[in-house]
Amino acid sequence: MGKKDGLITKGRYELKFRGVECLNCGHPLDISDKYCPNCSQANSTKKLTLKDFFDEFFSSLINYDSKLLKTLSALLLRPGRITKDYVNGKRITYTNPFRFLLSLAFLYFLMFTYNNQFSNLDEAAKNFNGTISNGPLSFDLSSGDLEVDSIAMEKQSEKAIKTLDSLKNVNPNIEAGLTKFDSITADNPEISSQLTYLDSLGVLIDGANAKKKQKDSFMNADPTGYFKTLEDKSSMNAFTKKAEFFGLYIKKDTLFNFEQAQAKYNIEGTSTNKMAFNFSNSIWKVMSQPGTWLNDTISKLPFVIFFFLPVFTVFIWLVYIRNNYTYTDHLIFSFHNQSLLFILLILSLTVDAIFDTSSSGIFLLIFGFYLYKAMRKFYGQGRFKTIVKYIFLNTIFMILAFLTIIVTFTGSVFTY
Repeated sequence: MGKKDGLITKGRYELKFRGVECLNCGHPLDISDKYCPNCSQANSTKKLTLKDFFDEFFSSLINYDSKLLKTLSALLLRPGRITKDYVNGKRITYTNPFRFLLSLAFLYFLMFTYNNQFSNLDEAAKNFNGTISNGPLSFDLSSGDLEVDSIAMEKQSEKAIKTLDSLKNVNPNIEAGLTKFDSITADNPEISSQLTYLDSLGVLIDGANAKKKQKDSFMNADPTGYFKTLEDKSSMNAFTKKAEFFGLYIKKDTLFNFEQAQAKYNIEGTSTNKMAFNFSNSIWKVMSQPGTWLNDTISKLPFVIFFFLPVFTVFIWLVYIRNNYTYTDHLIFSFHNQSLLFILLILSLTVDAIFDTSSSGIFLLIFGFYLYKAMRKFYGQGRFKTIVKYIFLNTIFMILAFLTIIVTFTGSVFTY
């Protein structure tokens, strides 16, 4: 019994509580089996007490922390070594690289969104009327329309004429100069044509403004009838006009979904109409709640990383195609390095919050040096080859990251 005495532990793991059959899966057990070799459940027939429950909880927590500390230690102090150990089969010592990276990504983006001022953008959007004006001209940021106030323009013209008449009375030479200017334009057809063109701009603007007002009056008088005229068209211009229609009435009638618009304006439930509504609704929500949109988009980035890194790993595999490593081995290498990047960025955010500074540049430099050492250690190539591949892969990484961010935020605008 001397050998078995070493197996005796406290609580429900004592030998007197050992069974000969697993209570979970029914696998036959020996009295010396502390855990079932089939399902890993503890071999104990003792009823759980509150003390046993807390003992197991803290034991699991300590075991997880042990793995976590070893993983962090290897990542920080031994570049490339953790990946070499993992692909060579030494895996129980470290945490799973995929789950570890996902946890770090969530933690980083949670801290990032918590420390920013994106929420202030929502308040700014509420206080902003969305219009930039300059005299008779105004530009609506929400609709993109340039509007001309003909009354204001007419008043400005009358004011200019009165100012010119007063100047004539004060200085008679001005009238003589204007007469000379008229004679110059009469002798030079090119100048005259340019002035005629500038004068026609006012007519064109007034005509476009009148046409827009006519369209708006028709749309406001009979929204259902106006939308019916768009149903017979299938061009991109028709889709744009449908989106413009929905954009106007989402704000005007506070429409929350397509079904409300469909019932209110007797609109057919076609896929094109739904797309036009969702497009306008997304644009409107982004403009009215830019801070919330940014936080929502950033919260999705951890999932985006898991699509981005496998694509980037293809380039690592191509660069090191002569090595004996598989694509999965290269992917684990990418996950470990990306994990370290998030660890350093989390440390940077912590330092910035405590000391009110900006330390991200320093931590990125540390990561750059670490990545070089990791490539040297894991792939075992010389300095020159490693530097060339380091520069190439980082260039590819930046290009792919830039494109991924553009696609992510653009897609988020249209689907928010």
